[in-house]
Amino acid sequence: MAKARVAPTKVTSIPRLELSAAVLATKLSVLLNRELEMKIDKEFFWTDSQVALGYINNEARRFHIFVANRVQLIRENTDPNQWHYVDTVENPADHASRGLQATQIRTSNWLQGPKFLKEQEVHPETNIIRELLVGDPEVKVILACTTKSSDSSDLLNRLSQIPSWTKLVKVVARIKRLRSKQPHTELVTVTEREKAAEIILNLVQQQAFSKELKTIKKGECLPRSSSLSCLDPILRTNLLCVGGRLKKSTLSEELKHPIILPKEGRVTELILAHCHTETRHQGRGQTQMELRAKGFWIVGGSRLVAEYIHNCVQCRKLRRPTENQRMAELPEERVEASGPFTYSGMDCFGPFIIKKTRKEYKRYGLIFTCLASRAVHIEMLEDLSTDSFLNALRCFISLRGAVRLLRCDQGSNFIGANNELKEALKQCDTRLLELFLADQQCEFVFNTPAASHTGGVWERQIRTVRNILKATLAQCPGRLDDPSLRTLFYEAMAIVNSRPLTIDGINDPKALEPLTPNHLIMMKSKIPLPPPGKFVKEDMYASKRWRRVQYLIEQFWGRWKREYLMNLAIRQKWLKPRRNFKTDDIVIIKDDNLPRSQWLLGRVVEAIQGSDGVVRKVKIQTGEHKLKTQGHSSKPSIIERPIQKLVLLLEKE
Repeated sequence: MAKARVAPTKVTSIPRLELSAAVLATKLSVLLNRELEMKIDKEFFWTDSQVALGYINNEARRFHIFVANRVQLIRENTDPNQWHYVDTVENPADHASRGLQATQIRTSNWLQGPKFLKEQEVHPETNIIRELLVGDPEVKVILACTTKSSDSSDLLNRLSQIPSWTKLVKVVARIKRLRSKQPHTELVTVTEREKAAEIILNLVQQQAFSKELKTIKKGECLPRSSSLSCLDPILRTNLLCVGGRLKKSTLSEELKHPIILPKEGRVTELILAHCHTETRHQGRGQTQMELRAKGFWIVGGSRLVAEYIHNCVQCRKLRRPTENQRMAELPEERVEASGPFTYSGMDCFGPFIIKKTRKEYKRYGLIFTCLASRAVHIEMLEDLSTDSFLNALRCFISLRGAVRLLRCDQGSNFIGANNELKEALKQCDTRLLELFLADQQCEFVFNTPAASHTGGVWERQIRTVRNILKATLAQCPGRLDDPSLRTLFYEAMAIVNSRPLTIDGINDPKALEPLTPNHLIMMKSKIPLPPPGKFVKEDMYASKRWRRVQYLIEQFWGRWKREYLMNLAIRQKWLKPRRNFKTDDIVIIKDDNLPRSQWLLGRVVEAIQGSDGVVRKVKIQTGEHKLKTQGHSSKPSIIERPIQKLVLLLEKE
């Protein structure tokens, strides 16, 4: 029988393919031995690859995983002496890989095999090189260096590879047991651990406090320049310990005379990590008390503990606050004079309960805010569907004119979500919105998901409107219908638009009337004023009215720049620039609807810089993303979030 395999589409070296063919031959041998009910005295295996023969006959070198697994399979089922070399010309297996025409099969050795198989005795070639070639990429290169140094620093460097203080003590205890030829027991006793800890700490002090040890052993006092002079150190069991003033107390020796440790060093770090873990990742005070209770005194330990807790990943995950960045510059739409509602922001709020006959229904408000004049416009929504929103948007544009740009919030559940409050616009069909707004020559801009502070212009106006509506609705609870609610919205809109933008000079009787949004959108304030001067017949002509309107607009924007715009120059918070997020930073994503222990872990895949070169939003790849619309299935996902919703765990080096 014969078998052939097609080479994989992934690029594979020729030696690997030849070794795979040898594996196939081995599996055929196992199959035939199991199925044929006859005794087979001896088997021969032939290959035209000397590299594969070198792999099979290897006794000293180590291979990479691909070759190592296949060589192991071959050697478990065959003996290396059974493998021999056959020249490519005589190898019939080449016909399966290279192909033959029908007329060539009769003259080939495909059906009969090579000629030497018909001889009475088979004499394989013995002069074939069965050793590995120099520089073979499948051979693992192991670099080893030897040193004759046996000082304490070399031993500490070797022991520094152990990940924890407990394991380090156990390793040293077992090494000491082997050197003393003590009987082997599975558990390391308490006495062995104490002696092992003394050995390790002695090595650390010899490396860090060699001068101090020599001085104290001579019976001399330490100079004031030494960092240990204030500790009045003493020698106890060949270890430097704090002398102090507690010698007459009834405390244990460990508490009265703790062992002095240097601020820097791998062993000090392991002991600190052990004590911090014992306190279940509590703060600096409890960690320091645990160190003292264990009998250790770290020079400059307070700052060292604070730095360690600051860099502890588990502590960051449990308690670190979210990130922030220097407040961004105001967008151009807020600092340049423009027509009312040319540049606007919008959001939904509610619900409000109304009655029809005996049934209660939910209604929502849709607020539009002019980014320049801070005027508001409110429309009522019957529900949170796309149709209802589009109808309200058409009413707004019909009343206030064309809108060049609309900003609104965006979140992960924009489409198909059930959030009825701040995430209302996210339930709309984005494609229908874009088509409608394109016809109106308007650009629809979404803020970063979960960045409610970005839409503070309209979020603050929603709060103002809610305060007005609460006071009004308290007078007629449960007796509202659609016309009544719409009227209340318009009344609230009128009240908000008549508010002063600034309070400078509001108590000065000689000051001008406070500037309000109504001065621009209605050319009058809520309070009627006496007509200035005398009216003449010529003022009724269109040209005169046009000039008067232009004069009033110039007055509004002039005062807007002097009184209101200058108040926006000062940053109220986020004053200092912070570290920019970088690609491959590890973060956890804050979710207000989940406890902190269930926040998703993610990796930053793209840091998006603003016009000032500061990163305020990033794209994150999460391990799993729950799909609410498809049950509980999960898949890797890339989401966009502001840095105010992220907790930094690990920084990219």
